[in-house]
Amino acid sequence: MKYINSLAPSSLLRSVSNAGSEITRRVWTPSPPPQRPFRVCDHKHSMRKGLTAGTLRELVAKAMDALLISGIVSLVLEEDGTAVETEEFFEMLEDNTALMFLEKGQKWSPNKGAGRSYALSGDKPRNSRDIARITFDLYKLNPRDLFGSLNVSATFYGLYSMSCDFKCLGPKKVLREVLRVLSTFMHGIGHIFLSASNYIRRLLEGPENWYQPARLSMYKE
Repeated sequence: MKYINSLAPSSLLRSVSNAGSEITRRVWTPSPPPQRPFRVCDHKHSMRKGLTAGTLRELVAKAMDALLISGIVSLVLEEDGTAVETEEFFEMLEDNTALMFLEKGQKWSPNKGAGRSYALSGDKPRNSRDIARITFDLYKLNPRDLFGSLNVSATFYGLYSMSCDFKCLGPKKVLREVLRVLSTFMHGIGHIFLSASNYIRRLLEGPENWYQPARLSMYKE
């Protein structure tokens, strides 16, 4: 009886309807947007990170974790402070766009020359496709830093990206590292001179004094 009931028109229609909805859901489910590289910073232009995201919401979530930001934030362009509030405007942004995250009470301010960005890109044909794009970002974490820090980000085929930060140290730390390297170098030079002096002394004494056999003397009462 259960098998006969399962063949009833209502059961068959329900099964066909469920199968059709499942097929429709699988066919019409949109694919996730591609990951694109972006550069984000805080309101002081000091902390910078390279991230990849496909949507505005994903970028905000990743940037809050990377910049250690919590609470309500607003996203603006680092170049001119234009607010980025909609997905449509976010999709119009180019790859490696520099963005600034502002917490409550913070305001956008222009970068006063502490960092300069150099991109290896120029005029290219309209139908060409990028193979690799490398961006160099030079900035300072502290005004007292002797050298600026360098951020290098690379994007391959517009899909895969990677970034690396080279953080330079302040004058005291740089001097400490130089003295440490100099001390190690002088220590090694001292060992070389000591070994050389021993070798020269042995040459001057002659080969007969290199190995002196042990002498046995008879004890007489």
